[in-house]
Amino acid sequence: MPDGGKIDASLSNLVPKHEVISKSEEEKLYESLGIKKVQLPKIKATDPQCKLLGAKVGDVVKITRADMGTNLYYRRVVK
Repeated sequence: MPDGGKIDASLSNLVPKHEVISKSEEEKLYESLGIKKVQLPKIKATDPQCKLLGAKVGDVVKITRADMGTNLYYRRVVK
């Protein structure tokens, strides 16, 4: 492979869409769910999708799954 053998997993239909949300969207999320950031499930900064997005520790990633309707999941990026 000319790109060093790396595969972009985000192009697979088996990998759900990942995106880093804005700080204002984060605040709305916490308010609507009545939670604090530390209560969100974690995703490691070394996760392939986090690396691809350039997500940094402290960011929040929104994961959109469309397998049985549209489902949203949120994860906070940790070391």
